[in-house]
Amino acid sequence: MQLQMQTEYIYGKPPLASRLARRIRHTYQYDTAFWRIAIAGPWGVGLFAFVLTALGIPTGLGTFLDILLCTTIGTILLFILANLIAVIIALIGIPIPRLFTGSVLFDLSAIFLIFYIDDVEFEISAVISIIGTIAGVVIGLVIGLLASRRIRIPIKVSLVTLLALLCLSSVLWPKELPLVHSDTSPSSVTPINMVSPAEPGSYPVDYFTYGSGKDTRQTEFGHNVDLVSQTVDASQYITKWSKLRTVFWGYNQESLPLNGRVWMPQGSGPFPLVLMVHGNHLMEDYSDEGYAYLGELLASRGFITISVDENFLNYSMLTGIPNDDMKMRAWILLKHLQQIDEFASSSDNPFYEKVDYEQIALIGHSRGGQAVAMAADANRWFSADNTLGDLSKFHIQAVAAIAPTDTKVDGTNAKLLDVSYLTLQGAHDGDVSDFDGERQYARTSFSSGSSHFKSTLYISSANHSQFNSGWGDRDVAYPLGLLLSKQGLLNAPDQREIAKVYISAFLEANLHGDQQYMPLFQDYRTGLHWLPESAYYNRFESGDFKLWSSFDEDMNRISIPSEGSAAGKDLKWLEEEYKNRHKGNKGTRGIVLEWEDKESVDPSYSITWKQRAPMPPSGIASVLSLSLSNRSFELADAESDDQQFKDINIEIEIQDSNGVSVRLPLSSFRDVPSLPVTDYTVHPWIGKRLSNGKYKYPTEVVFQTFQLPLSKYSELNPELDLAHIQQLTFHMSGGPGKIMLDDIGVY
Repeated sequence: MQLQMQTEYIYGKPPLASRLARRIRHTYQYDTAFWRIAIAGPWGVGLFAFVLTALGIPTGLGTFLDILLCTTIGTILLFILANLIAVIIALIGIPIPRLFTGSVLFDLSAIFLIFYIDDVEFEISAVISIIGTIAGVVIGLVIGLLASRRIRIPIKVSLVTLLALLCLSSVLWPKELPLVHSDTSPSSVTPINMVSPAEPGSYPVDYFTYGSGKDTRQTEFGHNVDLVSQTVDASQYITKWSKLRTVFWGYNQESLPLNGRVWMPQGSGPFPLVLMVHGNHLMEDYSDEGYAYLGELLASRGFITISVDENFLNYSMLTGIPNDDMKMRAWILLKHLQQIDEFASSSDNPFYEKVDYEQIALIGHSRGGQAVAMAADANRWFSADNTLGDLSKFHIQAVAAIAPTDTKVDGTNAKLLDVSYLTLQGAHDGDVSDFDGERQYARTSFSSGSSHFKSTLYISSANHSQFNSGWGDRDVAYPLGLLLSKQGLLNAPDQREIAKVYISAFLEANLHGDQQYMPLFQDYRTGLHWLPESAYYNRFESGDFKLWSSFDEDMNRISIPSEGSAAGKDLKWLEEEYKNRHKGNKGTRGIVLEWEDKESVDPSYSITWKQRAPMPPSGIASVLSLSLSNRSFELADAESDDQQFKDINIEIEIQDSNGVSVRLPLSSFRDVPSLPVTDYTVHPWIGKRLSNGKYKYPTEVVFQTFQLPLSKYSELNPELDLAHIQQLTFHMSGGPGKIMLDDIGVY
């Protein structure tokens, strides 16, 4: 018998290396045509994030090349990392579309890092990356469906129509705009019956540039320059200047250029001189050309106007910022004055016999707004600088600051004496969000009888960047700037129209002595026919002002200068520091009055003098002036802002030394304005967290100056002796209410 033997083969488990190799070979087995096409969604969203990066970190090569470079890098990174993630998922063995998933995870991490590196808080960056990634997935799925042959054409058309309607609804759906409270009270002001100061004047204008002649970045200061200027050595101040910055500009702090764009009126002159300077925008995105709209206007009105280039002092994502940049901004302005004086000494130079050194004004924006005040107070920082020579030849009569910063430099700030000061600020300013110009306003003073004045204008719907025509409408660079809301903003031409009206009128009043524009600074309502629709707030004080109390004299709320005393009845009253949006002090004090709405009480605040209130040199006052801020918003319920706009009523009573008194409602002169509420960010949740709470506070305390013609009081009772006013009383009703008073006095 023949025995047959069978051998049983037992297959062992393949080696790990072969299993892993097999999985790698099948990495893309689940990435069908549908999922490969759907990758277009995450890829597009990722490219958008890299475009934001390109816009926020300019290289100086130009926007197109910056975007091309960043999107190319982003696409390469997506390709490499998405495939790497797909391989990792395959090795793990998860049965999903792995390349598509790798693309999604790349978006999730890339978007997060792009925002987080730009100093956006962790939780905000995480939420943005999740929302952006989900958007990429949805877009990808839609693209995949539209490309699929299995989906019928009517369904595709319906899908496209639905998406189009959703997009249109987000654009066309009416949005609730911030409330703008115009002053509709009975007004005794008369509109200024003159051509708008924003209209061009009668002078033809010549335009030219001066510069080192070696600038490789801006050819108008390089080989195309019209006048060659000197370079200046700032190494005694700047010790932090990176090598990359030298590579970019072609020079270092030892040979800084004096570059300027000049708009000069044609004629024999001499003409007043105006220097304008920009702020700390990105170094690679040049700022000096953004004030051409002012240069052309002012020159047509008879002012030699120069836009000064200080781009080399600005911040760069690649090289940081030089040390002592604020002091340098002022120093460079003074060097330009010296250079212009040197130009004017040559008979073949266009500046020859054209410059009126007795009439000089400085205009600055952002950090430039602080720099111009520092330059006007140069001895505070540069008294020991021999390179500046004798600055006494240059008589700076006026300083205008647009949304200025106000930081201490060498432990101090500029103080202006007998120099007119104007500051403009937008309530929607996402860069310099505090009204810092009011701090310099408080540090500007006048000798008795001085012809100079100071004024502020707060604009509810203006932002920071649109005062410069080259900065766009975002106050912060991308990608962070994407989170700031533009809802309710003035458009750029309107915002610049405000700057033209006020700065032109300011220079006409100070350098040309045209007093017909003065009412504009005392009460903006006299120029409303020139201004775009918005809510405005202004302060004013001149050398003719006879101060009764600024509440800065001492820490005693009862004492008032010139043997006066204060008293309050049925209300809370205290002196306190005037604070900005972020609770920082503004360097001045005021009296705060707070009361409840009760029929049984008559809240009042009185100032009484033993003899009489101080009078102007003429011996009689014609205008009572005071600054008031409506702080009733601070009493609003935490859940609602409704109380902010609740009516409050104030009556002002004047009593003379004979006991004759007259009482008039403040509303007969003008309303007590509510303060503007600003939604800085696209969502309140972001606003409370972004930039360490910078946008947390929607309202800032801002003063409005009230000028009350005392003739209205004497009309009611001719026996009232306005030469011997002994008591001033504020009677409050309505509310509950809270106000702050400052700078009470007469003209």
